[in-house]
Amino acid sequence: MNTFKDWVFTLVNLFQSVKDENLRWQTANHDQQAKLKHAQQLAEKNLAGELKKKSVQLEHDIALLRAKNDAELAMLKTKCKQDIEDYKQYLAALDQLKLSIQTSYTHLPEAVAFTIHHHAKHLLNNMWEADDFEEKMHCEMRLINFMTAVHDDACLPLEGDRCKKLPEKTLELLQQP
Repeated sequence: MNTFKDWVFTLVNLFQSVKDENLRWQTANHDQQAKLKHAQQLAEKNLAGELKKKSVQLEHDIALLRAKNDAELAMLKTKCKQDIEDYKQYLAALDQLKLSIQTSYTHLPEAVAFTIHHHAKHLLNNMWEADDFEEKMHCEMRLINFMTAVHDDACLPLEGDRCKKLPEKTLELLQQP
């Protein structure tokens, strides 16, 4: 029993010495641990401050982007509305040219006037749908030339040149590829 008592005593002493050593280490390093804990708290506060600053900056940037996008959207809507109005005016002008051809050449079959009108609309649509600026300008020039030819042909009978039975300039342009 003595050995058991010695063994328990040794174990208690060992446990006590470990606790004493731990206490000595805690006491010796207490200042350093306090400094580390203080530094950690300061770092966390600094990090929280930086995050708050970044959050405010991001909110500001998002607000600027929203305002910019809203302005761009409003401008795009206005431009689209104006484009639609312009397109409607073009179509009305093409209808006028068709009527002037029908009025000037009353003997002309209606299908020819519709073909002229359809070709003009086709040129208008090509111009409208062109993505490349140079292609758009090329299509616009073709449309202007065609509309000018139709107008010239429509004016000839009104000016007294009744010998022309057909709108020759217009029909010539229709035959071009």
